[in-house]
Amino acid sequence: MDDADHPVPLDLTGLKCPLPVLRTRKALRGLAPDAILVVICTDPMAAIDIPHLVREEGDTLLGQERIGAGLRFTLRRAARP
Repeated sequence: MDDADHPVPLDLTGLKCPLPVLRTRKALRGLAPDAILVVICTDPMAAIDIPHLVREEGDTLLGQERIGAGLRFTLRRAARP
C-alpha cells in the first residue's frame, strides 16, 4: 500500500484566513509525493485560497465540495524532481 491508500486528514474547522491556507501549505510540504491530503475547513475564503495555493505549489486539487457549513478539499502532493 502507498500513501494514496491512506489520505491524511487535516481539520481546520473554525480557523479564519489566512490560517487555513498556511496550515494546508505546511501539511502539503510535509507529505511524500503522491500522498493525499483531505482538508476540512469552515472559512469561506478557503474556496479561493486553497485552489490557488495548489496551483502555485504544483500539486493537484482532486476534489472540492461543500459539506454543511464547511468545505472539503482533496489534494494530491506532486512528485518532486
